[in-house]
Amino acid sequence: MTVRLAELTTLRVGGPAERLVEATTSDELVAAVLDAEGSGEPWLVLGGGSNVLVGDDGVEGVVVRVATRGIERRPDAPGSARPVRLRVQAGEPWDSLVAHTVENGWGGIEALSGIPGSTGAAPIQNIGAYGQEIAESIVSVEVLDVDSGERRTVPAPALALGYRTSAIKQGWRAVVLSVDLALERRDGALGRPVAYAQLADALGVDVGQRAPLAGVRSAVLALRASKGMVLDDADPHSVSAGSFFTNPIVTESFALGLPPDAPRWPQQPEPTALAVPLGAEPAPPPAPVEGSVKLSAAWLIEHAGIARGFALPGSGASVSKKHTLALTNASGRATAAEVAELARYIQTRVMSEFGVVLHPEPVFVGIAL
Repeated sequence: MTVRLAELTTLRVGGPAERLVEATTSDELVAAVLDAEGSGEPWLVLGGGSNVLVGDDGVEGVVVRVATRGIERRPDAPGSARPVRLRVQAGEPWDSLVAHTVENGWGGIEALSGIPGSTGAAPIQNIGAYGQEIAESIVSVEVLDVDSGERRTVPAPALALGYRTSAIKQGWRAVVLSVDLALERRDGALGRPVAYAQLADALGVDVGQRAPLAGVRSAVLALRASKGMVLDDADPHSVSAGSFFTNPIVTESFALGLPPDAPRWPQQPEPTALAVPLGAEPAPPPAPVEGSVKLSAAWLIEHAGIARGFALPGSGASVSKKHTLALTNASGRATAAEVAELARYIQTRVMSEFGVVLHPEPVFVGIAL
């Protein structure tokens, strides 16, 4: 039976899958990928479909849909600041996991509430929101290394997690099977110190103060819903792939040339380790490295003249009426080509106005900008 991938993605665009296999266990997932790889058949692993743009012509070969489920409590790690250990199957819906941790009084991912998609995608994208990133809580992941055909447990440092990226996103052919997390056991069910000003305001606390886990989750869900960033069948503006562009990171000198009111967040460089042999003269300090600054993609888009709700003439794709970073299929008739056309137009306007290249966040399959 032919399945249109529009039915399996949150943007609700995308052509047919030539063949669809649903894997409900990690063994089935491994077998499906290795069978396709061994036969030379093209393959695509699809989780929650929330961070992907699939072309209108669909996908050749097999689409392996990850439908594994399970949250397993592992032995605690006594003495650790994050003693609670969980093993989560790749297909477990991410927000269901967050709800489970909040209900049990385990802190560390409460600010990541409402993010659509599956748990297996979290380390690939290094999801983050409201001052938290999954990188802070990952211990290790179990993966299928496609090239070797072996299952491996990979410690978090080897994943090279960065701002919305990882070794897997950068080209390592690996399929996530499960994720091991380390979480805090919060006395009184208070969450981690709130690190994001907008969330702190919503909670009525100062940045750095703690708030109840359940309160943090409720506030995050409300903030995301106000931006159309929580999937809701009743809200056509939530029919999107979430934030379509990452916040660009530029040099300090470049940032100085932007308008004074452009939001910017200095990024802390990693300190350079200096090893000096015993008895040797200390080497002169390295030349200072210019710092980097993160910009607001939403601000750049809006100040390039693209308002919320903007659409190209005749197109079914539009900028969300609730958040400039989301490109939506609110009309219900958008094609992948129209979404890509709108994204290119936004990139061109921002580049022309500010000299900044916006990079898309979703994975593109069968289509390119």
